[in-house]
Amino acid sequence: MGRADEGYADADWEELVTAALLGTERRGGTPEALLDAAAVRTLGRRAGLRPAPAARRPDPAPRDPRPAPPEAARRRLAQLLAGRTGTGGSGRRGAAPDLTELLPQWLAAAGRHGYRAPSALVPALLDAARARTDLRPQALALAGARGLWLARLNPEWRFALRGAAGGAGELPDPGDEEAVARLWEEGLFAERVALLGGVRARDAAAATRLLAGTWATERAEDRLMFLDSLRAGLSMADEPFLEAALGDRSRNVRGTAAELLSALPESALAGRMAERALACVGPEAVEPPAECDAGMLRDGVVKRPPAGRGERAWWLGQVVEAAPLSRWRERFGGLEPAEIVALPVPGGWAEEIHAAWCRAAVRQRDARWSKALLGAASAPPAAGPGTASLAERAKLLETLPEGERAEWVAGFVRAHGLSEAFQLLGVCRVPWAGALGRAVVDALDAARLAGGYPWSFSGVMGLAERCLDPAEAGRLEGLVDAVEVADEGGGAAAYWAEAFQRLVATLRLRAAMLSELAPGV
Repeated sequence: MGRADEGYADADWEELVTAALLGTERRGGTPEALLDAAAVRTLGRRAGLRPAPAARRPDPAPRDPRPAPPEAARRRLAQLLAGRTGTGGSGRRGAAPDLTELLPQWLAAAGRHGYRAPSALVPALLDAARARTDLRPQALALAGARGLWLARLNPEWRFALRGAAGGAGELPDPGDEEAVARLWEEGLFAERVALLGGVRARDAAAATRLLAGTWATERAEDRLMFLDSLRAGLSMADEPFLEAALGDRSRNVRGTAAELLSALPESALAGRMAERALACVGPEAVEPPAECDAGMLRDGVVKRPPAGRGERAWWLGQVVEAAPLSRWRERFGGLEPAEIVALPVPGGWAEEIHAAWCRAAVRQRDARWSKALLGAASAPPAAGPGTASLAERAKLLETLPEGERAEWVAGFVRAHGLSEAFQLLGVCRVPWAGALGRAVVDALDAARLAGGYPWSFSGVMGLAERCLDPAEAGRLEGLVDAVEVADEGGGAAAYWAEAFQRLVATLRLRAAMLSELAPGV
C-alpha cells in the first residue's frame, strides 16, 4: 500500500463504506486507495472467520432390496422426467406424444414389476411429485425409503414425509404389538393412517381395537379420516365400534359411521332403515316420512334439506338409500331388480326413489341392482331406468365386473358416440381392449366423417392416448392414411391427421415403454 493509501490503513469496515458513499475527496484519499483498503479489509475479514463446527454426517441411506429397472427403462424414465411435450407455441398439440402424461403409466408399471427408482433419478422423481400431486403415491412408493431419506435433507421435499404412507419400509410389522403401539402413540398422522391400514389388512379386529384405544382423545378431523379408512375390509365385526360412533360429538363422524353401517345389510342400522323405507314405499303408494325424529337423526339422516329440496322428499331419499336392497324383492312380491325398477312409481316419486336406489347400489356394491338401474346401453341417456346423470352412471358401472363394464360402455359408445362418453370411459379398465377399443376407434373415425374437429373430443383423445390398447395402433395408422388421402385443402382433415398421428405415436411409445420394463430386458 502506498502513501496515498495511508488515510485508509486503519479504517474499519463501516468507515470504508461511509467514504464510498460520501466520496473520497472528503477524506483526502483517492478512489484507488479506497478500493485497495477495501480489498485488504475484505481479505482480513475472510481470513479471520472461525470455522464452524462440522455438522454431524447424515446416517447412510437405507438399502432398498428391490431391483433397479433395466437400463432401457431407466433411460426412458429420465426422458419422461424431463417433461418434454408435443405442444407447440401456437397452442396446437402437434403430432408428438405428450411425455408428461405417460409418466404415471411408467410409474404404475414399474410398481407392478416390483422395481425401485434408479438412485440417480430419485431427486428428479421427488421434484416431479412435488409439482404434481397425482404422481405422489406411485412416485413415493417407487422412491421408497431412500426417497424419504433424501426428503429429510431438503425442505422442498418435506411433503414426502407428510404424504407418504408412513414411509415405505418404515412401518413396523403389524404383528409386532409393541412397535405398533409405539408408532400409534408417537407417529405423524400420515404414519398412523398407514399403520392402521397395515394392521387392518392383517387383522381387522386388531385395527378397530387400536383405534378405539385413543378414539376419545383424537381430533374430530382425525377421527373422520380414521373412520373413513375402515371402508377397506368393512365387515360386521366393525358394527359395535360404528354403532358407538353414531353418538359422536362430530356431525361428520356420525354421518360417516351411519353410511358405513348402511353398507352392511345385516347391521342393526340397516334393519332400522329398512323398516322406515318399506313403510314409506310400496307397489301401490309412496308416503314420505312425516317428521325426522330422534331415531332418524341418530341413524345419520340429515334434517335440513339443501336449497330447493322439500323436507319430506329429502328424508325419503336418505331412508331409501340406507335400506338394504335385498329387502325390496320381498316388498314387491318377489320381483327381480330389473322388474322392480321398470314398475311405475306412484305419486310422481320415481326420480327420488330411483336416485336413492342408485346411491344404495353404489354404497352396497350390488352389481345386479346396478345393471337394472343402468338399463340398456343403447337406450337414450335421458330414458335410463335409474338415472340420466352420466356421473351417477359411472358410479354404477364401477360396481360391475370389469368385463361387463367394458361391454356396457362399448355399447354406449356405439349407440351414442363419444360426446357423452368421457366419464363412462374413465371407469373402464386400462388398456381399452377388444370391443371397447374398437368402439372408441370407430367412434373417432365417425366423428371425423361427420365433419367435426378433434378438439371437440379433446378429453376422449387424451384418455385414448393413455388408455387405448397399443394393439389398436395398426387400425389407427390406416385411418391416418385415409385422412391424408382425403385431405384436399387442409381444414378439419389436417387436424384429424395430426391427432391420429399423435395417438399412433403415443400407443407405439407406450408399447415400447412397457416392453422396456419387462424383466431381463
